[in-house]
Amino acid sequence: MSIRHIVMWKLGAQDPAEKLKQAEEMRDVLEALQGVVPTLRSITVRPNALFVGANCDVVLDTTFDDAEGLAAYAAHPAHLAAGEVVKKYSVERSAVDYEF
Repeated sequence: MSIRHIVMWKLGAQDPAEKLKQAEEMRDVLEALQGVVPTLRSITVRPNALFVGANCDVVLDTTFDDAEGLAAYAAHPAHLAAGEVVKKYSVERSAVDYEF
């Protein structure tokens, strides 16, 4: 069974333009992990498009072959470095992992 790992963040910025800039930086560093982290099968990072303020601001959608692949991604040095950018901007995080 494959694993889908979805994470959503609320960002601390109040200004919509600043929030979008932060979301784009997060997308750049996270999507750059494709081809770097061997167990990462797919990754998409996008800013929220509707109901700004009522929803989370950024979503990450990734897939892995299995739970071990997700664990390897989580521990990978490139992922840890990208996580520092995410931590710089995010104030709240939610995640779900499911098999498909």
